[in-house]
Formats: sequence, structure tokens, C-alpha cells
Amino acid sequence: MNNERTVWPVGVVLLIACLLFAGIVVTMEYSMTVPAIDADRAAVRTKALAEIRAAEAQALNHPGWIDENRGLVRLPIDVALQITERECQNPAATRSNFMARVEKAAAPAPPAPAKPNPFE
Repeated sequence: MNNERTVWPVGVVLLIACLLFAGIVVTMEYSMTVPAIDADRAAVRTKALAEIRAAEAQALNHPGWIDENRGLVRLPIDVALQITERECQNPAATRSNFMARVEKAAAPAPPAPAKPNPFE
């Protein structure tokens, strides 16, 4: 009987807290207005999207360097498939060439420069 008396105040406090939270949410929803996207902002966003798509198309359709020091090149997919098909005519040479390229690409980074002397 004693445990039932202590549950009611907790339930009432929880109900009041939920109602208070809901009231704050509703008040914030109606008091804050989000600015609409006007024509200038829409034009800027459209221009930015066009630039992004142009850069993506450039990267997909034209070769370029990824890391020139390691010899990593970005190729269009169809060119890469043609090269792979041509190189796979001899499986043993392909395997050795592939392993050499993996070792070259996964080479460890050069060591970090030594920390300068704190007294300099």
C-alpha cells in the first residue's frame, strides 16, 4: 500500500513535464519562421549544383592524376576496361603486374619530419 502512494506523484510530475515540453515545442514552432528560398538563393544553389555536376562529369570522362608520385591515374571506366581486357590476355604477366602495382600503391608514407629543437 505504501508503494502505490509514491507512484502517483512521480506519474503526475512526468505528465506535467511532458505537457511542458509539448508546450515549448509548439511555442517554438510558431514563433520561429524559416526564410523561404527566394529567386537569388535558388539561382546560387542551381549554379553550385551545375558546377558540381560538371566537375563530376569531368572526373568520370577524362583521365587525370590522383597521385603523380605513386603513379596513380584516374581513367574513364571504358578505357580502364579496355586496358584490363588487353592486359588479361596473359594471366601470369597480369598477376605479376598487378602485384607490383599493389605494392607501389600501398608503399608506406615517408617519415614525418623531425620535430624542431624547442630551444631554436
